[in-house]
Amino acid sequence: MKRITELALLGCMPIFISGRAPAQATQGAAGEADSRIASVPKDLLSVPPLPLGSSTILGGAIGDVDTVLDRFTLRIVGEKPMKIVYDERTRVFLDGKRIPLNQLRPSEHASVQTTLDGTSVFALSVHILSQLKEGDYRGEVVNYNPATGDLDLVSGMGGDPIGIRVTSETRFERKGQISFAAGQSGPADLQRGTLVSVRFEPDGKGRGSASEITLLATPGSQFVFSGNLISLDIHTGLVMLFDAKDNRSYRIQFNPGTIPLIQNVHAGQRVRITAEYDGTRYLARDVNPY
Repeated sequence: MKRITELALLGCMPIFISGRAPAQATQGAAGEADSRIASVPKDLLSVPPLPLGSSTILGGAIGDVDTVLDRFTLRIVGEKPMKIVYDERTRVFLDGKRIPLNQLRPSEHASVQTTLDGTSVFALSVHILSQLKEGDYRGEVVNYNPATGDLDLVSGMGGDPIGIRVTSETRFERKGQISFAAGQSGPADLQRGTLVSVRFEPDGKGRGSASEITLLATPGSQFVFSGNLISLDIHTGLVMLFDAKDNRSYRIQFNPGTIPLIQNVHAGQRVRITAEYDGTRYLARDVNPY
C-alpha cells in the first residue's frame, strides 16, 4: 500500500512556478501539461499487475500485522514464523465474505495464497475463519481434559491454542513408522506435546467435534529415519533429513558429544538416524552413514 500510494502521489503532484505570467502563456502551459498527462500510459497511474509465477497455499496463524510496512507474520506448526508482504492488490475474506484490506487482523485460523514477488513472499489472498468449520487440522497437544473431552491444540509457534471436543464417537489411530503405528491408540495418548492430525465437524458453538484423531508422535516414542542429509550444523546440533519413505523432511537435533560418528557425515550423504520424540523435538540417539 505504502509503495503504491507513493507512486500515485508522485504521478499526480502539481508543479508551482513563482512569478506572474501572461494569461495566454499560462493557458498555453496548462494545455501542454494536459497534453503531457494525457500521453502518460494509464498503467503507470494504476495498480501494478500481480506477480507472475506459481502460487502456494499456506495455513496457520496470522500475527504481527504491520500496516506501516505492509506485512504480517504467518505461524505454521513446526516451522519458523514467515514474513509475508501485502498491498491493495491482496484480497481478504472472512468466513468466505470479502472484507476491506484495512480489516486484516491477527487470526488463529487462516489460509494464505502466496507467490514470490522478487525475493519477498507476497499474499495474493487471505482467507480467515472466525471459528472452526469442517476439515482437517494438524497440531500439537497443549492440554487434554478426559473428564470433559476438551482438547487444546496449538497450530503455530507462539499461537493461542484452539479447542476441539473429543467424544465417545471419536476414532483413534496411529500413523507412521511400523513400530509406532503398531501400538494401541486412544485418548490416553493425548499427552502434552503429542503431534496429531484431527478431522472434525462444527458443533455449532465455535468449536470442532473430533470425528477422527491420527497420532503422529507421542512423547517417548522411538523413530528410525533414513534418507538424504539435507543440512548439518554441528554448532547448533541440528540436521535436516529427507526421508523418501514418506516424502517428508525432518528437523532432528543431536548432542555432538554423544554421537562421535557425526564428524564423519556431510550434507548430501545417506544416513540412518535413530531418534526419540520428547514432546518438543526429535532428539538423535545414533547417526550412521550407509
